[in-house]
Amino acid sequence: MLELSLHILDIVENSTRARAKTVLITIKEETEKDLLTLEISDDGSGMDETTLKRLTDPFFTTKSVRKIGLGLPLLAQAAETAGGTLAVISSPGEGTKVTALFKLSHIDRQPLGDMASTFIAMITGNPDKDFIYRHVHNANEYLLDTREIKEGIEDVEITNPDVLNFLRENIKRGIADIGAQA
Repeated sequence: MLELSLHILDIVENSTRARAKTVLITIKEETEKDLLTLEISDDGSGMDETTLKRLTDPFFTTKSVRKIGLGLPLLAQAAETAGGTLAVISSPGEGTKVTALFKLSHIDRQPLGDMASTFIAMITGNPDKDFIYRHVHNANEYLLDTREIKEGIEDVEITNPDVLNFLRENIKRGIADIGAQA
């Protein structure tokens, strides 16, 4: 994966497969600390200690479709290559929290990528789930919560093309308004 947004999409896919109803995606750009933080937390089924210990093993997966699991190992490698780390906290029945730290200015840090398209893909593929996208750039913050959107559009489906176009533009504008550049 060449962009961090694709790693985020992969982790969110894991969350939805673990029966999460709500997924929170937080991106923090702290220029003074030279730190980029990606955090994805969910209320899914969680993982036991044995599974947690094997998460960064590319030859381990809980999927039955294929015998390798590259999502978290690739994210761990991307973080480490950019002077950062990956941490996963999870408990059965409690959900999971994945945190990846990157040196913001590191020459090998992957670009964030197209978060608007990533978010639209998450919604389109999982219209019954709730997603919260929080992007912080220093003291500025952008927040989008699909629960509020669904409530506001009432009987219109969140996958309606007009709603998706509105969301895409809202995300792009929101990210630009806070000065985010990750």
